[in-house]
Amino acid sequence: MQILGVDIGGSGIKGAIVDVKNGLMLTERHRIETPQPATIEGIAKTLVDLVNHFNWKGKIGCGFPSVVINGCVKTAANIDKKWINIDAQKVFSEATKCEVTLVNDADAAGIAEVQFGIGKGMNGVVLLLTFGTGIGSALFTDGKLVPNTEFGHVLFHGDIAEKYVAASVRKNQELSWGIWGKRLNEYLLHMEKITNPELIIIGGGISKKFEKYSQFISLKTKVVNATLFNNAGIIGAALSVK
Repeated sequence: MQILGVDIGGSGIKGAIVDVKNGLMLTERHRIETPQPATIEGIAKTLVDLVNHFNWKGKIGCGFPSVVINGCVKTAANIDKKWINIDAQKVFSEATKCEVTLVNDADAAGIAEVQFGIGKGMNGVVLLLTFGTGIGSALFTDGKLVPNTEFGHVLFHGDIAEKYVAASVRKNQELSWGIWGKRLNEYLLHMEKITNPELIIIGGGISKKFEKYSQFISLKTKVVNATLFNNAGIIGAALSVK
């Protein structure tokens, strides 16, 4: 079965048609800048533009940067606050005239990595952390998702963790890979204490640069690079469609 997978991020909205039987993208990824501010109308319109790019009429799986409960947005760290308590699944379905399934964006990336990536077949606790505009998290126990963990918002260095160690912080503060890598290691050690995982997977756009900061990671837990890289969110969003 083919599904249009969409990953709505703080800086870009990406999509591709995915074969959910094997987790392969059947088209090139198409990316459109996330409108700023990321309002309800702006994101809905951009999603329609993405759907029109693929001339898509079928089901859509959509990863969204928020706690998502029954299609409703419950947090808005990197999007307009007016999204809170909005049934975004309904908004997007009506805008695109397609059936949309909404899921937390990091949960989507985790689903992809656990089903078709480096987390496949892993028992015990697996933690995926995505680093981009913010920090997303997906937690699995024996392959089953514990949704909406939002570990990027744990208190760390006097504020939420993503304000200290998100990939955007490295870029905006012009941090060297060494300084950022040491910050990352601090955060990973903290998450190791909280979740006691068998495996930690680093995902998001920063996963393409793993060799630049991996030398600074000193955990007992095995820390690995995502194998689906920044496409995991797209693939996992498609896989979330029932």
